[in-house]
Amino acid sequence: MKIALMDSGIGLLPATAAVRRLRPDADLVVSLDPDGMPWGPRTHEDLTARAVAVAEAAAAHHPDALIVGCNTATVHALPALRARLEPDVPVIGTVPAIKPAAAGGGPVAIWATTATTGSAYQQVLIKEFADGVEVTEVPCPGLAAAVEQADEAAIDRAVLAAAQLTPPDVRAVVLGCTHYELVAERIRAAVRGSRPEPLDLYGSADAVACQALRRVGLSARPDAAPTGSLTVLLSGREGALPEAALAYAEGRLLAAVRTAS
Repeated sequence: MKIALMDSGIGLLPATAAVRRLRPDADLVVSLDPDGMPWGPRTHEDLTARAVAVAEAAAAHHPDALIVGCNTATVHALPALRARLEPDVPVIGTVPAIKPAAAGGGPVAIWATTATTGSAYQQVLIKEFADGVEVTEVPCPGLAAAVEQADEAAIDRAVLAAAQLTPPDVRAVVLGCTHYELVAERIRAAVRGSRPEPLDLYGSADAVACQALRRVGLSARPDAAPTGSLTVLLSGREGALPEAALAYAEGRLLAAVRTAS
């Protein structure tokens, strides 16, 4: 079994680590685009072209499924990726976990990039999955870039700024960018502050990993022998995980996986 994941940068780490935990016997292919990142500022057409190229580099390794480990790439490129790769390779997109967050009632905050906050895409998700629930959209300028670079000071500044925009009575926070899951506990601490009430965080990594396994007809086996390998593609070239990945537990988990021969 081989599962591929793609993103412009290390935002794919949470989903990759989730797959590794669920199926330590699965071979992993992670396809990044350091030559073209960040994807966010690109036009729809340009971003789609970059995403298709990164996906095709992963598909050349014959995975059983491909996870798009990026919200932005899912919004812009998922139809093109599915048209190019399916039915041979099932393609699983990443959608912010608004539905489970809203299921328990509000108030709910959605942390997302400035491009996604207020977008028609996010508005459709809110209307479909959180109708009648009090939802606050919180822009997080610079947070994804700070996480990508493992810039501790910049992460702290961006998290604090977003926390100050988050209503004090929120029950749950949706992490609407896959990068944010890498600093989830820092987000929880900043939003919760000194109040005694619990705060739930909702990311997408675990759900996406489970969906990928379902698409290939497999169940979770976290107790399987850790025989799976890791292949890293950097704009199509085989390489190693970016150094910044090692700043996070998910990156260190993957760094311990044997390199595919």
